[in-house]
Amino acid sequence: MEQKYFEILMENMKSEFKAVAEGHESLRQEFGRKFDQLNQKIDDVDFKVDVVNNRLNEVKTELSSRIDAVDTKLSKRIDEVDAKLSRKIDAVASDLAAHRADTELHRAHG
Repeated sequence: MEQKYFEILMENMKSEFKAVAEGHESLRQEFGRKFDQLNQKIDDVDFKVDVVNNRLNEVKTELSSRIDAVDTKLSKRIDEVDAKLSRKIDAVASDLAAHRADTELHRAHG
């Protein structure tokens, strides 16, 4: 009787180990699918980040070019205004010198 009981117990344990092993295999496969899905999502995000970075670099280059163009244009305009003001200041200084000379001449004769 003990031999039969032992065989039944062993058969039961064998069946339970088989069920545990099948459960582990099922979990391994499910985790494998989940990891594959996660890796695909990571790859998708990496691709999108690369696309955004490339576009940002394009925008940065374009903005840099525009800023350089505005800087050049403003520098030229400032130089023009500076030259024009210098000419006007020189003209006013010349007029003032002539006026002083005329005033001094009138004082001396007057």
